[in-house]
This record gives sequence, C-alpha cells and structure tokens, in this order.
Amino acid sequence: MDIQDVFQHYVDDMRVVEDLIREHQSSYVHLIPEIADHIIGSGGKRLRPLLLIISSDLCGYRGDRRFPLASVMEFIHTASLLHDDVIDHAVIRRGKSSANSIWGNSASVLVGDYLYSSSFGMLAEDGDQTIQKLLAATTSSMAEGEIIQLAKCGDINATEKEYFSVIEKKTAILISAACAMGAILAKVPEAEIEALARFGMRLGTAFQLTDDTLDYVAREDDFGKTIGMDLKEGKITLPLIRVFKKCEPDEKKIIEKAVENAGEDSIKKVTSLIDKYEGIKYSLEKADMLIEEGKTFLEVFEDSMAKEAFFTISDYVVEREL
Repeated sequence: MDIQDVFQHYVDDMRVVEDLIREHQSSYVHLIPEIADHIIGSGGKRLRPLLLIISSDLCGYRGDRRFPLASVMEFIHTASLLHDDVIDHAVIRRGKSSANSIWGNSASVLVGDYLYSSSFGMLAEDGDQTIQKLLAATTSSMAEGEIIQLAKCGDINATEKEYFSVIEKKTAILISAACAMGAILAKVPEAEIEALARFGMRLGTAFQLTDDTLDYVAREDDFGKTIGMDLKEGKITLPLIRVFKKCEPDEKKIIEKAVENAGEDSIKKVTSLIDKYEGIKYSLEKADMLIEEGKTFLEVFEDSMAKEAFFTISDYVVEREL
C-alpha cells in the first residue's frame, strides 16, 4: 500500500469532511470564507482529519459524529497556521502568498480567531465532554508551544530538549488528539485510546522534524517555501542545533552571524556546515526512530486496512520529498 491507496480508500469519507469544512467556514462577512478558503484550499493533505477518520475505522466506529469532528481538526490547524504566519512575518504558505501578506495581519488573526470559535461551537454541538476537554488542553498546549518558540527565537544555544518540547506542543499534540479522538468515539478501553495518542505524538513529532529538516534541502517548487526560511525567521531547528554543538569555534561564529542576519550567502555557508557535520542525516535518523517507536503502540490492535493505513502514513512522513 502507498499513500495514494490510503487517500483513495477513504475518499468518500473525506468528501463528507470537505463538505462540512466548506459549510462551516461560510459567513455573511465575505472576508472570512475568502481568507479561510485561501489557506484551506491551498493543497494541504488534510492529514489531521484523515487520521481521525482512520482511527475511528481502526476502533470500529463508523457513525456520523466523526465527520464534523474531523472538520474541527482542520479548522484548528488552519487557525494555527494563520496565526503562525503573522508571528513569523511569513510571505509564502504552501507555495503561494500567505494570507497575512495579502490581507494584512489583523484580518489573518481575526479569521484565525473565527475558525477557533467555530471549532468550539461544533464541539459544543457534539456535546462530548471528554473530547471537549482533550481539545481545550490541546489548543492551550499549541499556544504554549508558540510562545516558547517566540521566546527562544534566535537563541543559538537552544537544546534538543527545548526543540522537541516546542514541536511536541505546536504540532504533535494536535496530531495526537486526532488519533485519540477516533478511539474515544468508539468507546474502546482507555489503554487503546492512550496507545493511539502516543502513536500520534510520535507521528506528529516526526512530521515536524522532517519538515524542519527539509527546510534546508528540499526544492522550493516542491516544499512551498524558500530554502533556509526557518533560519531567516530565527527558528533554531534540530539540524542547526546538532551542527552548532559539533562544529569548531570559527564555524560557530559563521552560524551566529547567519542567525543574526540570514542573507543568501550566509545560508549557503550554514547549509554547507550542516552537510559537513551530517545534521540532515542525524535529524532524519531521529525521525525514523520516532516513527518506528510509534508503530509499536499499534501492536494492541488487530491487523486491518486501517492499521496498514497508519503504517503507510508513518512511512510517508519520513520518506516524502515535500
């Protein structure tokens, strides 16, 4: 099975989710659907809604509640992207102009707020307090991660532990919640809910780690943003953390200068150092380890198409070129 097989198997379910996304992003304030559709319709793979659908399938729940809750996952993710781009002063998102670069920061923040509010309105309609508490804790953690990253911006002395804390809070926690929610809907034993949450946490951490690594090596046409953009934004990710720990004092000065002012020449010098000290290899090996660890949490479930889909997505995360 490859990733396209997974998409095809769940295509009908995801069509229902897409319809709900369009329905709930509508508003008489035309700017809301315009901005929301700009980012929601920009080519994302709907990973978080898909994970919830697969989790539901794995645990035997095929009721209708999974569809609006899956759309909630996409709304929360989209809201976080709108806010992130404002904080990062981003100009590109998924290969096209970011919402904030077109409509301005204020509009982007407010539409992000609207999507968050819509999400919790849909959760109120669903009425499951367990899921409500899970996503309240999840969104709080995402905000904490963003604040920690902001506080550590440009800090070349950031540690691996601090880096992983940020990406677990910012990215992995929502993917973990998506995996757990299908199990909650199915009312399976707590041990199985926890197993899927832990699987999702490893998957989400590996996903962000791979993204951060590809920032230094992927082609711009494929990856959707300028190479070295994280460095320009002062984000100290694992490849750089690893190299700064290993390199010589004169090379450390090159990196420090690049973090202060990341021009094209300094980015080339840093990427050369990352290559020299195998920062990419080190980071991808960490991602591989996380994926393999995550797969072990699925051992409590019987073999099925859904379980195989989780394995396929796991492999895709570390093998993708974008």
